[in-house]
Amino acid sequence: MENKEILKKFDSVTSELIRLLSSLSESELNEAPKLGKWSLAQIGEHLYKSYEISAVLNGHVKNIDRAPDEKLDEVEKLFLNFNIKMDSPKEIIPEETPIEKEDLITKLKERINEQKEVIKHQDLTMLCLDFEIPEYGPFTRLEWVGFNAVHTERHLQQMKEILKSKNN
Repeated sequence: MENKEILKKFDSVTSELIRLLSSLSESELNEAPKLGKWSLAQIGEHLYKSYEISAVLNGHVKNIDRAPDEKLDEVEKLFLNFNIKMDSPKEIIPEETPIEKEDLITKLKERINEQKEVIKHQDLTMLCLDFEIPEYGPFTRLEWVGFNAVHTERHLQQMKEILKSKNN
């Protein structure tokens, strides 16, 4: 997958995320769908926390001897399987308190732009060494951005289902 393709996919899902969050009132965003489920604002905050990888993307890297997108198919198969429930790592679980809409959107845009800068200006084939997801091992920059695109896509689907259930 080339830089332009991954930028297009990442840009598409993150733009949709911002549009969806922006289209709702603060009270709609903070309304919990049901006990034990996250509100739309909490899903947004979870994504915001998960986007905190700029230091990893700009950190220690090395060349690899494999395809730079090798792990993306596996990530896509897992994250786009909506029949399985996943547990979030505790570091990126959202707060239980109401979340201010404008603050959330501003912070999300900042983190999204940080990743877009990496996509535009860094070698995405390099392997990131400062953090890895235990089940997958280290990701290339391309795989990190692809992971975030697929992770966002999964949560967009979840958000749409919550909105659909509210309208029924």
